[in-house]
Amino acid sequence: MDALWALIVSGINQLQAGLYQLISPLHVLGPVFTIAVLAVVTVLFTRFFTRRFKTRRYRTLEQEFKYWFNIKQEALKLRETEPEKARQLGVNIDKGKLNEVYYNYFFEGLLNNLLTMYIPIFSMLAFVNYTYQPDTLKALFGKTHLFTLLWINGQTYPIGPVFWFVFCVFAAYLAFFGIGRVCRRDRGRGPGKKGLAGCEA
Repeated sequence: MDALWALIVSGINQLQAGLYQLISPLHVLGPVFTIAVLAVVTVLFTRFFTRRFKTRRYRTLEQEFKYWFNIKQEALKLRETEPEKARQLGVNIDKGKLNEVYYNYFFEGLLNNLLTMYIPIFSMLAFVNYTYQPDTLKALFGKTHLFTLLWINGQTYPIGPVFWFVFCVFAAYLAFFGIGRVCRRDRGRGPGKKGLAGCEA
C-alpha cells in the first residue's frame, strides 16, 4: 500500500507540475485572468464530459423512469375523461414502482455527476488553492491576494484565488445556461434563424 500511495502522489505531483507549466505563460496577464481561464476551461470540460459519459445503468434507469413517468402523465390526462382507464393506468404505475425507479435514477445520476463534474471541479479548485498560495502570489505578482473588493459600506475585502475560482465557475455555468436558453428560443423561431453566438435553428 505504501508503494501504491507513493506512486499515486508522484503521479499527482507530475500532473500538477505539467499543468503549471501549461498555464505559466498566462501569468503575464495576471492571476485574475489566469484563474478565470482555468475556471472556464474546467466548466467546458465538465459540460462536455457530463454530456458524453453516462454509465450503462444510468441510461437504463433513465429509459425506465421516462417510461413510467409518461404513463403517469397519461393517467393524469385521462382522469376526467376516462376515469376507469386512468385508474387502470394508476394500478400499473404502482406495480412499476415509479418512486423506486426515480430514486435509483436520481442516485445513479448523482454518482455519474460526481465523476464527470464534481471531482474535476474540486480537483482544479485544489490545484488553484495549492498553486496560488499567498507566498506564491507575493513572489510572482507582488501581493498576497488577487484584488480588493470595495463593499457598499465602504469596507474593503481582499479577494483570494479560491473565492475567485468559485465565482468564475458559477458565472461560467450561468453564462452557458443563458446562451443555451437563447439558442433554444431562436431555434423555435423557425428554420434559418440565427441568434446569439451564431445559434442556428
